[in-house]
Amino acid sequence: MKLVLYPNGDKSRNGDGYISLYLVIADTTGFPPGWEINAIFKLFVYDQLQDKYLTIGDGRLRRFCAIMNKWGFPQMLPLSTFNNASNGYLIGDSCVFGAEVFVVKSEGKGEHFSMIKDPSDGTFTWEVQYFSGLTGEFYYSQVYLAGGHEWKLKLFPNGHIKQRGKYLSLFVELDDCTNYHTGWKLFVEFTLRIKDQVQSQHREKTFHHWFNGSENDLGWVSFISLTDIKNPLKNFIVNDTLIVEGVLHRLSVLKDLA
Repeated sequence: MKLVLYPNGDKSRNGDGYISLYLVIADTTGFPPGWEINAIFKLFVYDQLQDKYLTIGDGRLRRFCAIMNKWGFPQMLPLSTFNNASNGYLIGDSCVFGAEVFVVKSEGKGEHFSMIKDPSDGTFTWEVQYFSGLTGEFYYSQVYLAGGHEWKLKLFPNGHIKQRGKYLSLFVELDDCTNYHTGWKLFVEFTLRIKDQVQSQHREKTFHHWFNGSENDLGWVSFISLTDIKNPLKNFIVNDTLIVEGVLHRLSVLKDLA
């Protein structure tokens, strides 16, 4: 599959004044007669200033076939919004687009797709006390329930191996994945945050990632420099306590159908 962009809008589909973006089956060579691909997809525009994605998608199943090999959004984003540099989509004459694609199997069995967005229990907080006395290589938070799944935070107060002594390293991990079904996949949009406890100038990073049986954690080795962490003017440590926050924004679950 490939993305097809109309930078001035797909005028044939009422896209004048917008950018239009489509997902297209790129090469059907070798496909059997009557082929079709059923998929659920979302398209993204990257905000380069805020380090986050604008997501466009309705969660509906689309059928790609020989006479309809293109689906997308003719009015994805107004040109006025896209071209305004303060919105972060077009910076230095460059932009970034992306897609998530969930293909439904057709050989008599399929996959069930579900999405949870901004769950009510999606934010959890870990107060790391007596930070100056932490001498271990890493520490785990308690287990938190968010979006129907159990999570825990993993902190390397003096940095992971590659950045030891230079950066604090921070990860989030799915807890006890041994209880998950074979072939499970979980797409997550998640923010990790170190809180500025006085002026709310928090340090945070957001990722979009597929968790699975071989990848059940993700984070940053170089999350924040130890120089910044220990700088009293930045207010990350107050009364020898560091506050770490995790925010689950979105959860997309793919399960095999029996």
